[in-house]
Order: sequence, then C-alpha cells, then structure tokens
Amino acid sequence: MKITQRVKRILANYEGENPGVKTNLARILMEGRLGGTGRLVILPVDQGFEHGPARSFAPNVPAYDPHYHYQLAIDAGLSAYAAPLGMLEAGADTFAGAIPTILKVNSSNSLATEKDQAVTATVDDALRLGCAAIGFTIYPGSEYQFEMMEELRELTLEAKSKGVAVVVWSYPRGGMLTKAGETALDVCAYAAHHAALLGANIIKVKPPTAELEQDEAKKVYEKYDIARSTLTERVAHVVQASFNGRRIVVFSGGNAKGTEDLMEEIREIRDGGANGSIIGRNTFQRPREEALALLDQIIKIYQGKA
Repeated sequence: MKITQRVKRILANYEGENPGVKTNLARILMEGRLGGTGRLVILPVDQGFEHGPARSFAPNVPAYDPHYHYQLAIDAGLSAYAAPLGMLEAGADTFAGAIPTILKVNSSNSLATEKDQAVTATVDDALRLGCAAIGFTIYPGSEYQFEMMEELRELTLEAKSKGVAVVVWSYPRGGMLTKAGETALDVCAYAAHHAALLGANIIKVKPPTAELEQDEAKKVYEKYDIARSTLTERVAHVVQASFNGRRIVVFSGGNAKGTEDLMEEIREIRDGGANGSIIGRNTFQRPREEALALLDQIIKIYQGKA
C-alpha cells in the first residue's frame, strides 16, 4: 500500500499510537476514490439496532440483506463500512479484504427508555473479522455518560494494544440537555473534544446548529465573537475543538433529507475543514442506483469537483 504525503502528515498527528493503529488508519485513509486525499466517506449501518429493521430498511427492501451494504460501499468507492457484529459476520468471508471495516461494539435501541448503550461486541471480534477499527458511541450529558466513558477507556486500551484503531460516535443527549441543545454548537464542539480527550482516532459528530445551550459557554462565545452564522464556520470550530485539527473528524448525515439540501451540507462540511462524512440512511434507504449517484456526487464534492 503506497501512502501519500497528505496521509503521512495526518498520521504524524497521532504521536502516541503504535504502528498497528497507524497502519489501520492508513488502510482507511488510502481506500476508495478518496484514498490518499485525507478525505473520507464511510457507510455506517447500525440503524437496525438503533431504530429497528422496518424503519431502517423498508424504504429500500434489498437493504435487509447485509451483503447489500458491503457491495454498496465497495461499488461506490467508499473509505470504510461500519456495522454491528452480526451485520459484519454475515458478509465477512465473501467480502474479506474488499474494504476496511469498522466493528460497532456498542448499541442502543428504540425500545429503551434510558440514554445508554450496551456493549455488544469485543476487540477480539474485530480482530477475527479483520476490522481496521472498532466504533463506540458515548452520550455526553446522559446520566450514564461516565460509565460509557469508562467502557470506552477499557476497550480503547485493548484495541490500541492490539493495533486496532478507535472511532468514537460522540452524541450529546439526555440529562439536562434540551432537544435543540443536542446539536448546539457549544455542545457539539464539547462532544468532539470529549472524544479527542478519550483517545479517539476518528471522531464522529453531528453537524452543529448556531444554537448555544450552556449559559456559561454562551458568554464566552459572545465575548470572543466565535463565528457561528454558517455551517462552514461551525464545522471549523468543531475541528478546532478536536485538537486544532490534529484528529480526523467526520460528520453524520442524520435523518434522510433531499438531495440538494444534503449536497449543500456536504459542501459546507468540506469548506469547514472536516475530513469527511459518514452517511447511512441518506444512502441505503434510496434505490441502489440512486444511492450510487448520490455517493458519486458526495465524493466529487470532497474531491473539489462539484
């Protein structure tokens, strides 16, 4: 695998990591149509756990099949495919070595009433399946946030000791947070910083709004006139909060939305200096050819061609 100078510069930011972790980060960064550019587009399919099968896959019936998602990610030229244990196991042999995979090792579900997640897989599962990384969700703000952070600490220590990279979904929710506060700029930036402090190699957060949730934070944002009127400015601030750009930051696609709205969001994410996007429902809930066309547009945006 030839590694570009751009990727070497990114890897140099991970000074405390061993060669195994850096190799797996390089696998992801060098894969697909964006390989070598420092940009990423990842397909995550953990929505079956989070929302249930019908809510996730009924809009596009072939997506009930785990092989569908492997093939979509490969054919679209994506950087990696992320999913829970059963989804990856269902295609691990057929697609061995075809695309870097990320094993999501904790999950929630829509039947739960508390803001927490269960650990559903292990680092050894990731090694057995040839994964480049594990993925773990934390809920900053939740009554269970500290337990989740401690679980992440233990899994991170084990993963990195075995050369496996760590991706952290940092999604504020629960506790005293309002619904609008979950995507408020101050809270999103704080969540990204949480993930960086906890040792995340790749940080996944939601696109932030211009809302400010915390009274004490609002005073600081206003005193120092931190720009937040555009998504580009807000993304730049989240990247700044992620060790001033020394960590890979990708943004989720969120709820299904219209193509033009999604494309404009991607452009602003790119212009804000993020490394890329992790897009699930906005792709696999569309018919395959439509999804491939959409992903082609997204990749071209990150390539600076659209």
